[in-house]
Formats: sequence, C-alpha cells, structure tokens
Amino acid sequence: RLTGQQQELNNLIQRKNAVEEENACLKNEFSNLNQKFKDKRQELKDTEECAQKREEENRLVIKRLEEENKRLNTCCADLLNDLEKLRKQEAQWKTEKSGYDVRIKHLETDLAEAREQTKELSSICSNLSSQVAVKQEELSQRDCDVIRAKKELQELQNLYKQNIEHTAQQAELIKQLQALNSD
Repeated sequence: RLTGQQQELNNLIQRKNAVEEENACLKNEFSNLNQKFKDKRQELKDTEECAQKREEENRLVIKRLEEENKRLNTCCADLLNDLEKLRKQEAQWKTEKSGYDVRIKHLETDLAEAREQTKELSSICSNLSSQVAVKQEELSQRDCDVIRAKKELQELQNLYKQNIEHTAQQAELIKQLQALNSD
C-alpha cells in the first residue's frame, strides 16, 4: 500500500509539476498577452490622439475652405454683377455703334456727293478760268485799243487846235488883207 501511495504521490507530483509548467506557460502567455494588450492600448491611444489631431486639422481645413468658399461666392457674385453691367454696357455700345454706323454711312454719302460737286465745281472753275483768261486777253486788247484811240484823239485834238490857230491866223491875215485892200 505504501508503494501505491508512493506511486500516487509521484503521480500527483508529476501532475503538480505539469500544472506548474502549464501555469508558468500560461503566466508567460498572460504576460505576453498583457504586454500586447498594453502595446495595443498605447497604439489605440496614439491612434485616437492622431485621429483627434486629424479631425481638428480637418475641422480647421473645412472652416478655412468654408470661409474661402464664402469669399469665392462673394467674389463670384461681384463678377456676375460686373458681367451683367458689362453686358448692358455692351448692348448700349452696340446701339450707339449702330447709330454711329448709320451716321457714318450718311456722312460717307454726303462726302461722295461733296466730292462729286467739287469735281463739277472744279470743272466749272477751270472753264471759268479759261473764259477769264480769254476775257482778260480781250480786255488787254481793248486797253491797247483805248490807249491807241486816246493817242489818236490827242493827236486829233492837237490837229484841231493847230487847225483853229491856223484858221485864226488865216482870219487875221484875211482881215489884214482886206484892210490893205481897202487902203
């Protein structure tokens, strides 16, 4: 019976050793798992912090983008207003340009007519200049004729005076001759 107890004791010691070994393995595994848990918890904490930072950064980026979007919307609205003003101005300029084009056409027509009249007047002026030249030539000829006639008149007046003087002398001579004849 002692050997049976001895045997049972040996079995219990072996089982105890096996349990202790298993316990040591489990403790070691638990320690490893605990370390992994701590590592994972730290990793999770770091990840959460990083996520918070990213979330904060994203919030700031979104806020900046929203502000930029507001600014761009305002700018866009201003540009659309400017565009509308420019379109109205363009329409007004087109209307004015159309009026100016009509006026330019009228002026071009008037200018063409004026050029035509200028050609006609130039032709008339040229003809008149020719006529004036002919008339001046005639006038010059008449002036010469008048001068010649004046000279002839002067000569005739001189001859007339001489003739009168001669006649007076003859009358005097006749009187003297009659007086002599009477004597």
